[in-house]
Amino acid sequence: MPHTVLLAEDDRAIRHALERALTLEGYAVTAVADGVEALAQAHRTPPDVLLLDVMMPGIDGLQVCRVLRAEGVSTPILMLTALVETADRIAGLDAGADDYVVKPFDVEEVFARLRALLRRTAQAGAGEPGPAREERVSDRRIEGAGVRMDVQARRAWRGGRELELTRTEFELLELLVRNAGIVLDHATIYDRIWGYDFGPGSKNLAVYVGYLRRKLDVPGAPQLIHTVRGVGYVLREE
Repeated sequence: MPHTVLLAEDDRAIRHALERALTLEGYAVTAVADGVEALAQAHRTPPDVLLLDVMMPGIDGLQVCRVLRAEGVSTPILMLTALVETADRIAGLDAGADDYVVKPFDVEEVFARLRALLRRTAQAGAGEPGPAREERVSDRRIEGAGVRMDVQARRAWRGGRELELTRTEFELLELLVRNAGIVLDHATIYDRIWGYDFGPGSKNLAVYVGYLRRKLDVPGAPQLIHTVRGVGYVLREE
């Protein structure tokens, strides 16, 4: 069965072009023109992944994202945005989005990000049999550099303070904690978290690291995520 995509985009030309491209790529697409229709369709027939434009009349993409997350919907969400400032991207991540694409975009990048989100969703499923499933259960609690995580419950703490993390933030922090003290290069992080290296020009990883730092860091305590210029990032206490 093809993966189902709910596409919400108010620009008719972009909506029709994306709907056609996604259909040719093998997705089953439902395309709507605004946030109200998107919420109604998501409630009526939950898709495998949502593709939401940020700027829509009435209920925009951020509001759609917030409503679905407040309802406990964990369906992966990819945002389409013409806003390029870091603060605007952070707003989308804070609303519960899993990833974003900046307009104008290459449709191949949209495909790659959708594949990565769907792959991560499949890997996070609880139905995997055999040793891989047993390993995840036995390795439920991890700790490093003063951060504790309950991987199965999707909870994390720094000291006694629990962190409110999005799906991608949690997975990024888990990767850093499991490799505390080890410098992870950009390509490794992209491959492990997104399943695709978007190249040296991408700011995606830097945005997520910056936002994760805001949630981790506290006044008077050492910074935990350190940048190794030209290489990548490492989690350690100094």
